[in-house]
Amino acid sequence: MAVLDDIEPLKQSALAELRGAADLAALDQARTTHLGAHGKFTGLLKQLGALPKEARPAAGKAINAAKTEIETALAEQRLALEQKAALPREPTDLTLPGRRRRLGHLHPLTQVTEDIVRSFRRLGFVVAEGPEVEDDYHCFDALNTPADHPARDTQDTFYLAAPGRPLLRTHTSSVQIRVMEKQPPPVRIIVPGRVYRRDNADATHNPTFHQVEGLYVDRDVTVGDLKGTVEFVFRELMGPETQIRFRPHYFSYTEPSFEIDFASALTRKLGKTWLEIAGCGMVHPQVFENVGYDPEVWTGWAFGFGIERIAMIRYGITDIRRFYENDLRFLRQF
Repeated sequence: MAVLDDIEPLKQSALAELRGAADLAALDQARTTHLGAHGKFTGLLKQLGALPKEARPAAGKAINAAKTEIETALAEQRLALEQKAALPREPTDLTLPGRRRRLGHLHPLTQVTEDIVRSFRRLGFVVAEGPEVEDDYHCFDALNTPADHPARDTQDTFYLAAPGRPLLRTHTSSVQIRVMEKQPPPVRIIVPGRVYRRDNADATHNPTFHQVEGLYVDRDVTVGDLKGTVEFVFRELMGPETQIRFRPHYFSYTEPSFEIDFASALTRKLGKTWLEIAGCGMVHPQVFENVGYDPEVWTGWAFGFGIERIAMIRYGITDIRRFYENDLRFLRQF
């Protein structure tokens, strides 16, 4: 039978062509010629229908055996060509030691932010986010900041030349307004994020920096709850021996308001006993009214601090600009 007589010659021709392929492109062409949809072996299989019924099993078995042998040779030649292609073209001394790749790691500000978030999560807080391009209402009006407040002046705030005169947020406190507008009490959030102020860059100031805001609203929340939370978080960040004190201050969106100082081994290294680190207070009743909360039912506190300031104290960094220079010699130390 012609079909059986053709199997062996076609197999030998396919094996020779596959094993002689000089590259992957030639190998793929040989595969198409012999095993493709219109290949020679596919044509043999199509001829089985013309054979007598009793001859078809033997012919089919012989064709499949030859096809399997060709596919094995194809796989072997493909592997050999791929390995050959992976070898360097230039002479290489494979006995030379390898080059160790440096492992990357998180930026120090990211590390500190994650530590802060981790501490708050242990107290049941969740992370909230908001837009960096804000409007006057959420950044100032809703936070009880009067129209003549210096923070609203163009000397302090970046305003955009766009309809509605949007601005780059000066604090993450604007997010607490957006959250309270959408969510009924109780609220327990932290808001880490980038903020912007019109400062000239120097060792302790930068036009853009990072801040984290904490907000807790519920029934019967007191200054004691605020102090307990602050002590827990800063002892987590600065060490278990950290001491905290509150000093009376003024913020338009809290009443009463306080500045927070802390003392620890870190402040003593800086030659100081106490160091200012954050601002806080009980949320002003007017702020609650602005978002539709009843200040006779709900009370709450808020506090915020700069992430760069925490990182500078923790790591003994004296110039805030180091965080933004992308100097790997600096970043690899953390």
